[in-house]
Amino acid sequence: MHGAEIGMGGNMKKETGKPVISVIMPAYQAAQYLGQAITSVQSQTCKEAWELLIIDDCSTDNTMEVARTYAAADPRIRYLRQRKNRGVAAARNLGIRKSQGMYVAFLDADDWWDADKLSIQMECIRRTKAVLCCTGRELMRHDGSAQGRTIGVPAQITYRMLLRTNVIPCGSVVLRTDVAREFGFVCDQYHEDYILWLRILKKYGTAAGVDVPALKCRLSAKGKSRNKWKSAVMQYGSYRYLGYGRIQAFYYMVFYTLNGVCKYFAPAGGKQIRGVKN
Repeated sequence: MHGAEIGMGGNMKKETGKPVISVIMPAYQAAQYLGQAITSVQSQTCKEAWELLIIDDCSTDNTMEVARTYAAADPRIRYLRQRKNRGVAAARNLGIRKSQGMYVAFLDADDWWDADKLSIQMECIRRTKAVLCCTGRELMRHDGSAQGRTIGVPAQITYRMLLRTNVIPCGSVVLRTDVAREFGFVCDQYHEDYILWLRILKKYGTAAGVDVPALKCRLSAKGKSRNKWKSAVMQYGSYRYLGYGRIQAFYYMVFYTLNGVCKYFAPAGGKQIRGVKN
């Protein structure tokens, strides 16, 4: 086992019953923002029972103290700590292995959700029978203030559409746990979440989207989305990892680049493109 669980929230099953949704929250040096992320999970209006697994990737700041404080006060929260720093993919995989719910949801420790986020997604899943459901997102500044930009999602997302641009924000996803365990996240050298969504859609067909910006996505100066060259290299590597040749990878990179320009450099106040049609 690559992670050691700290004994907080261990009485969750006894007090609240088995959860339907397991929220997986990787955290590294996240003490500054962790409380807001946790509170946004606690504020969810959905009727389904949930648990929150905070996966600490060997932080050296006060992440442990903040997480343990919340876990001590709320039996639905569990705190786990990796034995060494292994990256976000390994942290999410540990959370998936430890999850008790029928579904897993992902939320980074510096982002947060609207209160009805899980509620509208579970209703969508019941209606569409989708194995994966995502929402739109609102881009936030580093200090948490709104940029005035939202990025929407199509109601139905296909494999071919996803190849051209990643319209599925990881922090918005609700996914069947058995499907998450079937594939898992690959290493952080590539866009680990993008690869997972493509592998899932290649087997299971389509994902469902709820075009509501229920995810509040904080853009930090050090985030992958801000380093465009690094992100592009990782995107190309993702195509190669999935078995596409150089020419095919370059072909899809053209779409990726054009969509990236539209998403992150469009004038504030407008909703950006939702995806590329088949």
